[in-house]
Amino acid sequence: MFIEQPTRFLRWIYPHALWRINPQDRAVYLTFDDGPIPEATPFTLDVLDRFGAKATYFMVGDNAHKYPHLLEEVRRRGHRIGNHTYNHIGGFRWKTWHYLANAKKANEIFHTDLFRPPHGWMTRVQYKVLRHCGYRIIMWDVVTRDYSNRLTAEEVLENVKRYTRPGSIITFHDSLKSIDKLKHALPEALQWLRDNGYEFRVIE
Repeated sequence: MFIEQPTRFLRWIYPHALWRINPQDRAVYLTFDDGPIPEATPFTLDVLDRFGAKATYFMVGDNAHKYPHLLEEVRRRGHRIGNHTYNHIGGFRWKTWHYLANAKKANEIFHTDLFRPPHGWMTRVQYKVLRHCGYRIIMWDVVTRDYSNRLTAEEVLENVKRYTRPGSIITFHDSLKSIDKLKHALPEALQWLRDNGYEFRVIE
């Protein structure tokens, strides 16, 4: 549960980050990390279209540079774009100036005020400077762990069913590690969410 739904301690470290949105509304906020790539992103877009759902894609700048048509397709279909750094770098492994420069390089492509740190971690200094630069730090309330080679597609789906609650920001990944599981888990998850009265909303 420490991974699937973050603890109070983790939320305390980044107190002004967005972990969950209005718990009074029976709505969820779908997000996808690490794309765009041709092997996964088009599939997620088609599933979202099928359910009339919008999402926020936290993209890696290098992927968007390689596949600009996918970046534009995500935008064309009405989804939001978030910054996930240019090279998917972890904050603790890089000096603050390098981390911020990498995020800035990505945002020369995305032009967004939404930022999600790769792996869900960054230093407190990086966090504070990014907020000072005008970014809204978007974390999550549910991580599906669709990237894990230890989980089956059914277990990924079960994570959605077990941990989702009103206002949850749910994180999937449009990545090579996730796509095989997503082919089953993503449409089943959206169907379950709809059947249980959840509305799909995009992070504004």
